[in-house]
Amino acid sequence: MPVPPRRPAALQGRVFRGSRIVAQGLLTRTELRSAAWRPLFRDVYADAQMTLTHHIRCAAAARWVLPPGVLIAGRSAAALYGATSIADHEPLDVLVPIGQRFGPVSGLTVHTGAISASDVGVRSGVPLTTPTRTCWDLAQWLPTQEAVAVVDRLAGLHLVALPRLRTDARARVGSRGWKRMLRVAELADAGAESAQESRLRVRIVLAGLPAPVTQFVVERDGRFVARLDLAWPHLKVAVEYDGLWHRDPEQFHRDRRRLNRLLGEDWLVLHITAKRLREDFDGFLTELRAALRTRRR
Repeated sequence: MPVPPRRPAALQGRVFRGSRIVAQGLLTRTELRSAAWRPLFRDVYADAQMTLTHHIRCAAAARWVLPPGVLIAGRSAAALYGATSIADHEPLDVLVPIGQRFGPVSGLTVHTGAISASDVGVRSGVPLTTPTRTCWDLAQWLPTQEAVAVVDRLAGLHLVALPRLRTDARARVGSRGWKRMLRVAELADAGAESAQESRLRVRIVLAGLPAPVTQFVVERDGRFVARLDLAWPHLKVAVEYDGLWHRDPEQFHRDRRRLNRLLGEDWLVLHITAKRLREDFDGFLTELRAALRTRRR
């Protein structure tokens, strides 16, 4: 029967530098490679029984891996602000000042760029780019619809102001990345309630259709009737994204009851699922264009 890996109490629930622990005699190098410990970065390990959150991984990188001046950035910074999530297996985004050499490092995606004092923030002890600088980097590093989905959330959390982002982008005409930042800022909407709704809205606009209103509230005699994901109120056309939460029978029941209330208001509501967004978006666009065209008549 195999002997279970040794787990000294002093290391349980901790992230640590492996070479230091070996030098202190708490573990041997062989024991360090056992299933009791999970490697995060080179010479950085965690108790395998820990739940490794994004914040823990960023904090470990900031403490044990990143040299002074290098910041957590991009999607990783956005995740620390609560605007997106990053899976355990995904590398962290870091930003290195121009002229400073660092990387490559396994587990990190290393970007280089100019960093000013106003770009530097701290979140729970982790040095990272400010929300505004994070938006600029996202606009450069991600496809437009992915960048907009994260900027939507940052704006929804009141960490950035979209009018200010647009003004700043226009003020920096000719500078690196200003066009991409302006495009993302113009497409962003703080009213979006999920990343998939953001992606759907952006794809609709990039297809040449007019921008919808997000989370539009329908009222009757001053009383709430329904709230719609995306709407063209003057035409009474709406689009509802049916996400994973619709697998919950109770949630599905509530949503359908809510939408049934719109029948007396003469609304035309189209539905789209994740599968259709992924596999038949052109077919959905055809239906949406037809609905808008019909209502314009």
